[in-house]
Amino acid sequence: MTPMDLRGVPCPLNFVRTKLKLEQLRIGDRLEVWLDAGEPIQQVPTSLEVAGHQILELEPHSEGYYRMLVVRGGDPSIIESSSSESDTGKSSRGNSSIEADCS
Repeated sequence: MTPMDLRGVPCPLNFVRTKLKLEQLRIGDRLEVWLDAGEPIQQVPTSLEVAGHQILELEPHSEGYYRMLVVRGGDPSIIESSSSESDTGKSSRGNSSIEADCS
């Protein structure tokens, strides 16, 4: 597995790139991501968990960045949409967006 090196990439772009890469993987596949300390490491893991993914490892590296191992989960918007559709008969797709807030 080749790590996804996002050192130097600002928020929320580092979250967006990670999320897009995870969407290319199958549910249960793993992705290693390298992130800078500070806002990226504070915001990106939480945003990924909200998006339905699981953080297996989050550890500092001796060179000053963090190594994060993420497992691709299912898409929570599909679950929300399915339950909304069955409750109301209407789809709620497109009404929510998940974004890392690194401001």
